[in-house]
Amino acid sequence: MPSKTTPECNTQNNGWLKLPGIRHRPSANFDARPDGTDVSLLVIHNISLPPGEFGTDCPAKLFLNELDFDAHPWFDQIRGLRVSSHFLIERDGTVTQFVSCNHRAWHAGVSTFNQRSVCNDFSIGIELEGTDNMPYTEPQYEALGKLTHALKTKYPLQHARGHCHIAPERKTDPGPAFDWARYAKLGNWRIDQLPSETNDE
Repeated sequence: MPSKTTPECNTQNNGWLKLPGIRHRPSANFDARPDGTDVSLLVIHNISLPPGEFGTDCPAKLFLNELDFDAHPWFDQIRGLRVSSHFLIERDGTVTQFVSCNHRAWHAGVSTFNQRSVCNDFSIGIELEGTDNMPYTEPQYEALGKLTHALKTKYPLQHARGHCHIAPERKTDPGPAFDWARYAKLGNWRIDQLPSETNDE
């Protein structure tokens, strides 16, 4: 049973979290999970748009198909891209949900975990506003821990991985700046449920 301090994941059976402070900004970039699929994997990403710039709201606009690709030269590299994530945690700890957890957000791409391909089918994606090598903030870790606890009350999550672990030839996030050992404690994960670089120091 969750402790009295563990936030409940009240989704009203529609996959949208009803937690204090969480924002809902529905994205059109999702589709149905395969019938009978257990949501067993949580995937941690990072994002900043333009790269290394924070507080721009551009990641959210990308997920909502509202990004002005002419607003910055770098955006030419992602022009027309249609992606999403279930959640985004900004530097100040603000949490926004874009896709119902009952649906498949388009966050993992070509990916494999435990000899299963198409990780979008059975995973929940969480984006952290950040870069591979810049430390994530205290509010982000706190929000990520609370969000993880809430999700684990509703979904049979058995493992957490970075995008780099499920798509190692393409992706590097959340990068060496992400403290997996800290997250293990905040999210109440066993060491065997996390990447091998996790330790219990």
